[in-house]
Amino acid sequence: MGATVHFRTCNVCEAMCGMRVAVEDNRVVDIRGDRDDVFSRGHICPKGPAMRELQEDPDRLRFPMRRTDAGFVRVSWDEALAEAGERLAALQREHGPDSVGVYLGNPAAHGHGAILGASLLGMALGTKNRFDSNSQDANPRIYAALQMFGDATSLTIPDIDRTDYFLVFGANPAASGGSIMTLGDVRGRLSGVRERGGKFILFDPRKTETAAYADEHHFIRPGSDAALLLGMLHVIFEEKLYDGGALADIADGASELRAIAARFSPERIEGPTGVPAHVVRRVAREFARTPRAVAYGRMGLTTSAFGPLSSFLVDALNVVTGHFDRPGGAMFTTPAVDVSRVARMIGLGGHGRFRSRVRGLPEVGGNLPATTMAEEMETPGTGQIRGLVVIAGNPVLSVPNGERIGKALSNLDFMVAVDIYRNETTRHAHLLLPPRYALERTHYDLLFHTLAVRNTAKWSAPVIEPPPDTKDDVEILVDLAARLLGKRITPSPLGAAAERLVGLLNKLGADGLIDLLLRVGPYGDRFLPFSKGLNLEKLKKAEHGVDLGPLRPMFRERVRTKTGKVRLAPPEILADIPRLERFLDEATAASLVLIGRRHMRTNNSWMHNVPSLVKGPDRSMLLVHPTDAARLGLASGARVRVRSRVGEVVVAMTVTEDVMPGVVSLPHGHGHAAAADTMRIAGSVPGANANAITDDLYVEPLTGTAILNGVPVTVEALSPVES
Repeated sequence: MGATVHFRTCNVCEAMCGMRVAVEDNRVVDIRGDRDDVFSRGHICPKGPAMRELQEDPDRLRFPMRRTDAGFVRVSWDEALAEAGERLAALQREHGPDSVGVYLGNPAAHGHGAILGASLLGMALGTKNRFDSNSQDANPRIYAALQMFGDATSLTIPDIDRTDYFLVFGANPAASGGSIMTLGDVRGRLSGVRERGGKFILFDPRKTETAAYADEHHFIRPGSDAALLLGMLHVIFEEKLYDGGALADIADGASELRAIAARFSPERIEGPTGVPAHVVRRVAREFARTPRAVAYGRMGLTTSAFGPLSSFLVDALNVVTGHFDRPGGAMFTTPAVDVSRVARMIGLGGHGRFRSRVRGLPEVGGNLPATTMAEEMETPGTGQIRGLVVIAGNPVLSVPNGERIGKALSNLDFMVAVDIYRNETTRHAHLLLPPRYALERTHYDLLFHTLAVRNTAKWSAPVIEPPPDTKDDVEILVDLAARLLGKRITPSPLGAAAERLVGLLNKLGADGLIDLLLRVGPYGDRFLPFSKGLNLEKLKKAEHGVDLGPLRPMFRERVRTKTGKVRLAPPEILADIPRLERFLDEATAASLVLIGRRHMRTNNSWMHNVPSLVKGPDRSMLLVHPTDAARLGLASGARVRVRSRVGEVVVAMTVTEDVMPGVVSLPHGHGHAAAADTMRIAGSVPGANANAITDDLYVEPLTGTAILNGVPVTVEALSPVES
């Protein structure tokens, strides 16, 4: 009997690439790109085929385990879930609802079951101590959207398929597959800008993989993107290159923004940013004069000292020049499932409604900054975190000052981890609850369809029959939520809503809920004739997905400010301008600052246990510019000590002109010595944990987001004995 071919969507990263999966005797024998996929058009990166290795990884957990004095031992699902529910509830009964925290990691965003289940569990716990990976990633972008458009889920997406001028700040989609810009056919779409006669300009402190697709790459000092954007707006206002009609119709506050931009001439910002004034003026003019142009910024902005301000200014540049809500510009998506409405219904769109107990940092979207986790576990008093649920996350490797977090985790009264690996974080858990792996369950990209450069909908069925006595992540989380709700002493509105959602999920299942959301969505059969409307049954029959068309103008639907207009002068964000001016006045290239980097073959920390993805050259080395290496007396191959305020790491270095002078680069997610016995491939991979030297007290003030790019460090050679 030959192999059976299945089509599904890769859910390792944001790109949503379609895959052709061949299965024989319930074992994956081949994975390659699906040429007929409506979104990715055959593109696939090495991570997609590696899903076969993840499926078969002998280190992957497959059944619940309890930590004992003698090590981890297998327990039944009933026993594990009963113990988890009882001990978490007991902590809350004795110490209050905030005594139990929740951390949601990045992989959970790549499956509808985990998203639904984790949201439900957070509601059932009723705790303020909720954390997720967005505070190392996207919160400044989300906050900027809230202040500018009145809705945290109103995130503009570059209409890259139709743009003729792609202006990018601090983003590396060639490695990431897009980020808050789900690309699908990454190579095709990046190349397509130039192939149709357009222009692609990139500003980044490192010459990244994306630079190969750009017409121009310009170095910029980490943290100074906001100044560069204001310099461009200075030129546009000064030379009257803005779209006055569009501004009057759709925006408020243009005069206030113009007055601020007047203080940031290209000549003033040239030194602090490292970008020549003539480049700023030329690019600003080209961008404003191109009918179809779009600006886009990502991690280099959102993990810098001025993440919200920089993110806001990217959108402001699009609005001022008339490149907003128009084909080829910055547009809103129209996904088949209206996640924006769902988020508003369960209260995930706010900011500052409560603050962390110790440092007073604000929540964003219902979650506190993860940089506060350790102090909230360490500091006695009402609301101290004594128990924790970690869902598909590894904050010891991904949150600043990871060593501190590891120590805090080891002192918790109780910890539950929902994860497929025993890693640097989950090794501290008292109970491990591993869900089925992706190929064993259904999949719909609730989140990334809302961030995609083209409107599509795709459904994935399981391609592998799961082993007996295993559970989907949504089953685990709903079961745990139901147990906690049954043990609540004081009813709450949030708990009542959680009970209703538990009932709905128990009745429909996660897949049935997706069907309901599809049917009431903008293309659903509740609003269109049944023969034309979308539902899950029809989506299942479309094995390569359903193409719902290019992005379309959605201004009236997605801008939800009180006036119905875009806010170009939100006081909450513009109040950060004086701090930016001080930053520019104090800027110096004399000291070194650290930035991160990402490689196509990795996705945060959890892909390092896959042999095909970690083989080859060492990708964990510290990158140093030749002038800095010469000044420090260092050469390629040397092992060096990199120090910051909170710690130090020892790494190998390489000299390269791919980073600008004054900047060193170290990738995130390496350094698996603490889990070498349970993630054996990862344990053999060289490198150090970059987050051992990023600072949990070094955060931007508006959202409390960790500053991961622009961290002050020193670099020195090891002594002969240490080497």
